[in-house]
Amino acid sequence: MISCCLRVLGIFILTQACGRAQRLTQDILMMQYLEQRLAQLEDRLTKCHEESSKYAQELYDFSTETRSRLDSLNTYKSELKNQVDNVVTRVEKIERDVDYLEAQTPQQPCIEVDENLLKEQVREAESKKKAKLKPIPDCDGMLTSIKSLKIVKKSGDTQGSWMKDPAKDSPKIYFLSGSKNDMFMEFSNMKAFTEGNAAKNITLPFPWQGTGHVVYNGFLYFHKSGSTNEIIKYHIRSKNVTDSMILPNAGRVPAYQLSPYTFIDLALDEQGLWSIHADPDINGNIVLTKIDRGSLAVEHSWDTTCSSKEAEAAFLICGTLFVAYNSEYGGRSRIQCIYDAHDIATSDDMPILYFPKSYTRHSVMHYNFKEKQIYSWDDGYQTLYKVTTKKKSESP
Repeated sequence: MISCCLRVLGIFILTQACGRAQRLTQDILMMQYLEQRLAQLEDRLTKCHEESSKYAQELYDFSTETRSRLDSLNTYKSELKNQVDNVVTRVEKIERDVDYLEAQTPQQPCIEVDENLLKEQVREAESKKKAKLKPIPDCDGMLTSIKSLKIVKKSGDTQGSWMKDPAKDSPKIYFLSGSKNDMFMEFSNMKAFTEGNAAKNITLPFPWQGTGHVVYNGFLYFHKSGSTNEIIKYHIRSKNVTDSMILPNAGRVPAYQLSPYTFIDLALDEQGLWSIHADPDINGNIVLTKIDRGSLAVEHSWDTTCSSKEAEAAFLICGTLFVAYNSEYGGRSRIQCIYDAHDIATSDDMPILYFPKSYTRHSVMHYNFKEKQIYSWDDGYQTLYKVTTKKKSESP
């Protein structure tokens, strides 16, 4: 009897132990399952956080770019407004001029005109075209000699341009290296330029072409690269384009055969702003144009007798164009053709003038009428020439 009870008790204890073991195993499996699910949730949360950070960074970059473009659009808007205002001002000026001319010119009755009289009027009109520039007092200089004053420096490319602003007493030097660039340098004075110190770099909104740039009264005038005949007026201090113009019939061929990178050469003298270009329709001869430096309106153009063949550069003194010639392989430059917009002097009135020995060829010649010096660029050498003049009416 006792043994039976013990067997029953053992079976009961064994059954209870098996149940507990089975429940413990189930608990362990459940814990492992929960741990796996938690690990998966943690991975998903990590990926979600990474993607959220990525989207937040992309949104920040997009907003930054949008703000930058809005700032650029505001700048373009201001520039466009200024250009529109300038155009409106010029149109209003033209309208006033037209109204004035209409008021001053009475209507002519309809009459028959004699053919001979018409031919005579045409001849008179053509004769008037020969000289339309009015001389100013004490400005009729005739070039008599060219002397090498100083080789200031050797810097930059083989082509380039350097100058002062003759309209101001400022000693600043402007340095434009190369025949195509959108950055130029401003030096405080000649000493800073020769020593290469304290240069101020100024970047243009678009590059120039050639070497025929000039600075006058704080404005840089240059031929816009990529255009055939567009001239830009750029205010150096405010760094804004204030005006532009299209020079009729210019830019089709180089202004000088020996300077093939310059299609429009701008020049300054005592009478203001000029442009020089060659015209293939007149056998490649040089065309001289007087430009109003304020409105950039063309005042008058002259078809000169000076050829662009074997020419390298030119400059003006008191309304007279002096063209420098050279050989294809370089040598001594010489002035052997002049054109006087006042129709007073001719090439026959001046003997051929030679420059002092140069290195190869000049890429530009800028006459500074305040200093009576020529700022030239000779194969990378920045050189000054001193000139002497006399009255055009004086006999040699």
